[in-house]
Amino acid sequence: MTDSKTAFICDESYFWHNAGGGALFEPASKYLEEHGSIETPESKRRVKNLLEKSGLMDKLVQIKPTPATEAQLAYYHTAAHIENVRRISEFGGEDCGDSAIVGKGSFDIAKLSAGGAIAAVNAVVTRDDIKNAYALTRPPGHHAVADRGMGFCLFNNVVIAAKYAQKVFGIEKILIIDWDAHHGNGTEAAFYDDNTVLFISIHQDRLDPRNTGFLENTGAGKGEGYNINIPIDAGSGDAVYKYIFEQIVIPGAKMFKPELILVSAGQDGSIFDPLARLMLSADGYRYMTGAVKALAETHSQGRLVALHEGGYCPVYVPFCSHAIIEELSGETTDVTDPFIYAMEGTTYNKLLPHQKERVDEIKKYHSL
Repeated sequence: MTDSKTAFICDESYFWHNAGGGALFEPASKYLEEHGSIETPESKRRVKNLLEKSGLMDKLVQIKPTPATEAQLAYYHTAAHIENVRRISEFGGEDCGDSAIVGKGSFDIAKLSAGGAIAAVNAVVTRDDIKNAYALTRPPGHHAVADRGMGFCLFNNVVIAAKYAQKVFGIEKILIIDWDAHHGNGTEAAFYDDNTVLFISIHQDRLDPRNTGFLENTGAGKGEGYNINIPIDAGSGDAVYKYIFEQIVIPGAKMFKPELILVSAGQDGSIFDPLARLMLSADGYRYMTGAVKALAETHSQGRLVALHEGGYCPVYVPFCSHAIIEELSGETTDVTDPFIYAMEGTTYNKLLPHQKERVDEIKKYHSL
């Protein structure tokens, strides 16, 4: 494994998905000028551009995805939902659930996005020259539930990838860490009564989706205790996330001993994101990646897949994602965070007393 590399999965089609013009999400008003969806391809395309510009792309193993089959989509999604996305995709512009617009041709793109997640799992499980993988997939997935899309997500990429790993490779224990700023409700729903998957979601408390992601939601039946929600306050930054990893994520993972680790890597927890009020820096994402990578090397033969989820600041998401991929690959470039100066004077790198108290409360609740 010493000579193995990081795989990078992407396809130009991902940037062609049309997430809508925003009209369906806006209140009726003659004074409201229509604008495009905030889930644009820009933040994702610029990740790829920065990887190429920095030279880091040349040090990655690039893998082209193939579309997920409908049988693979059906690992989680109902036949009615799959058919509905296909139907809408013929003309585009309709919602397939709750704030999940299907553009013209998006059915094929969404299948390719799920296929990218599958390709990443294939790479880390079957190839000796691959140690981990980053899939720059779009549309994202972690909000989609079995029978409908939600929050820009049409099909749940990380759930499909996890179920694929279980069905095809017989992997019995999978850890899914979701550090997107919004609760991974679709992933939670998929494994809520399942003790073969430990799901940990770190998200801004009561942000989105509404009425999900509560501390008390810990799983059901066989899955009781295998669902860990970590709802944190607005204003939480690098120091809070580091404390969360030290006190909850790392101890939980060590107890579970996963055979594969998947990350729903949303970069919308950054200090500049318009859809959340968290304060992560690019170095915060670098730290979390290093911590997860160390867990993978200890417990899962290094097998680690990060799947791109949210992140809506087109100028900062690329630097957060670049830091993640540098840390995954162990490669360095001359890229530095050009916006770190803007965080001076903030508490992004300080653990405040009320933040520590909140994390300690969550840790105690889960008996970690």
